[in-house]
Amino acid sequence: MHFDACPVAASSAASGLPGPSAGPVADRDEAEEFLHQFHAEHPALPVPLSTRLQQVRAAIDATGSYWHTPEELTWGARVAWRNSARCIGRLYWQSLRVLDRRNAHAAEEIHHHLTDHLRQATNGGRIRPVISVFAPDTPARPAPRVWNDQLVRYAGHRRADGSVLGDPVSADLTAAVRRLGWQGPEGMFDVLPLVVDAPGDKPRLFDLPPDTVLEVPLRHPDCSRIDQLGLRWYAVPVISSMRLRIGGVDYPLAPFNGWYMGTEIGARNLVDEDRYNLLPTVAACLGLDTSSEATLWRDRAVVEINVAVLHSFQAAGVRISDHHTESRHFLTHLAKEEQQGRTVTADWSWIVPPVSGGLTPVFHRYYDEVEQRPNFHPGADLSARMRDTA
Repeated sequence: MHFDACPVAASSAASGLPGPSAGPVADRDEAEEFLHQFHAEHPALPVPLSTRLQQVRAAIDATGSYWHTPEELTWGARVAWRNSARCIGRLYWQSLRVLDRRNAHAAEEIHHHLTDHLRQATNGGRIRPVISVFAPDTPARPAPRVWNDQLVRYAGHRRADGSVLGDPVSADLTAAVRRLGWQGPEGMFDVLPLVVDAPGDKPRLFDLPPDTVLEVPLRHPDCSRIDQLGLRWYAVPVISSMRLRIGGVDYPLAPFNGWYMGTEIGARNLVDEDRYNLLPTVAACLGLDTSSEATLWRDRAVVEINVAVLHSFQAAGVRISDHHTESRHFLTHLAKEEQQGRTVTADWSWIVPPVSGGLTPVFHRYYDEVEQRPNFHPGADLSARMRDTA
């Protein structure tokens, strides 16, 4: 979701919109807990734990926060992924590429780094896990944010009859960016601009350059009628609405990505009734009998949508995983962590795939659900700020 910057230079106060408030004081207990964890997993660090604890305590006493070293930031971001209870793909947590963007404050600079993130993550279709960590919330200065919940999202255009053309999940953001001046098209798969909300500035619109958004046309290997629907999906899911918390310090803008598991697209994004709701359309393409639930037309249609997604990504040379393979990989991750004496927390309702759950090994066991730190948390609710935009 990249667009050309709108020429806006006034401050938040001048815009009539309240800017983000400054952050809270860093949690001292969490900071010390984090440092003990970090040093326990890195026993050969040049700075002793006792020295680092003194430095951090002094910084919090003086400023209300402290600055993570690059090594602490990298490890903290990776462990936050390791601790993410809803993610099935955590086997790869150590491969996360961490981009330190904490010194970027201007909207233009933030946008530049976000587009760089997309280029590095896309990697010509060989998707790489990447996180970009921007400035934290501190008592002295609030952190920047983006309004988009993912860096790439399709617009949702509300029509007079109350229906939505495109992705309904984006309807509020689409209305907000139009109020900010976006004049994009009105189709099913229009890439939205980014809205960068930096301290001391108005919310700014930025187009995503075309080379940063790789999209995959969806084709079915056996059903040409599905091909004629003109479906497509973007290659890299970069979550930008979560708050990264490391050692008592919050990073509200820390977009991160892995690669898609096929069911995320084929059994949720394109299928959920509050999203694209394509099951009836695909069932018609397949000539299925939809007169009764007993025909299992929904089940048959969702399988074929997932076949199309996996087939299309693989044909385009874009990395994707199927839910059976990823379920086995998750149990491998669990075994490795247990060998290290670490507990793996998991939310069963998110780990079990939305298609053929009982056929995957992750279905047939229970998981610990404990709070672990560092971690990702829901970000601030920006809906009021979007509504008030003029």
